[in-house]
Amino acid sequence: MSGNPFGTAPILDGIRRWVEIESPTERPDQVNKLADLVAAGYRDLSVTIERVPGRDGCGDHLVTRSSWGQGVPGILVLSHLDTVHPMGFIERLPFKVEGDRAFGPGIYDMKGGAYLAYHAFRQICADDIRPPLGITHIYVSDEEIGSPTSRALIEAEGRSAKYVLVTEPARDGGRIVTGRKGVARFDVFVSGTPAHAGARPEDGCSAIRELANVIQRLEAMNNPKRGVTVNVGVVRGGTKPNVIAEEAYAEVDMRVPTMADADELVPKVLGITSRTKGVIVKVRGELNRPPYEKSNAGAALYEHAKGIAAELGFKLLDVFSGGGSDGNFTAPHTATLDGLGVDGKGAHTHYEQLYVSSIEPRARLLYRLYQTLR
Repeated sequence: MSGNPFGTAPILDGIRRWVEIESPTERPDQVNKLADLVAAGYRDLSVTIERVPGRDGCGDHLVTRSSWGQGVPGILVLSHLDTVHPMGFIERLPFKVEGDRAFGPGIYDMKGGAYLAYHAFRQICADDIRPPLGITHIYVSDEEIGSPTSRALIEAEGRSAKYVLVTEPARDGGRIVTGRKGVARFDVFVSGTPAHAGARPEDGCSAIRELANVIQRLEAMNNPKRGVTVNVGVVRGGTKPNVIAEEAYAEVDMRVPTMADADELVPKVLGITSRTKGVIVKVRGELNRPPYEKSNAGAALYEHAKGIAAELGFKLLDVFSGGGSDGNFTAPHTATLDGLGVDGKGAHTHYEQLYVSSIEPRARLLYRLYQTLR
């Protein structure tokens, strides 16, 4: 190959094109518009392209498979095309470059990383020698809402892969992720008895008051030493200030570092019942992302990546993250390495940015992983 195939300027221009197609999860038409652009970039490469139709209000998933190495366990790359930013957010956060920082909706989480993996694959296809393993890259449309329509696809492909590389953004100055907490979500429904709050309060049973009791029990499950967090993030209830509330509702997020924690605490939340006569409490939910624990295979994959990074001239450190990703679905059974995307900061914010200086080394790292994993 002539010149520098990992020149920062052309890669950043490609990232810009992806960023400038806004793709909120709740706008499947926009996610599919971006998927069209991504698919078009593969049409001159040695791949097969599969488009999995979207459902349940989500966009399509895109699956690209190298023409070599299929039929045996290979490399699975996981990316997502959806972002949390609503349509029109690009007017507030337009693509721009200021020194070492490039801004835009989803540029850090995770269009930058997804594009790096695509670009590295283009270079692999341009080489005269094919790498030892086949490469499958899945771009999903619903990661930001927990991957409800892509989970089965991710798990099936993950089980048939030898390695999984996730292009979520780097953390804390370029660290890659070798572990993540599991994520559980719950809905709490409380039913009481309405009454006039002034004239006949004794006839009522307040759903809001009982929900307050439930919230205290949930909050008591927080355990910083164990790394367990429980957050009641949404609360609704009642109709009028002079009416004893008949109904109340809450949405709960729980993070657990190990499956042992999940096995203990998820049933505990689901088993919460009312402590007030005349009030009914029902809890629904589940562990929707299992904990991503650092397995022996995952540790070996990290050491391999660390060695490549040293050859490329930078130190690759790892970190355990409280946030979930699609890597949570594959790590329990397949060697998984996460946080391989761009470095930067501000995911999900009005100042989301990548560090331009991270583009070339991170693209080269992915390229060398494609080349050397066997």
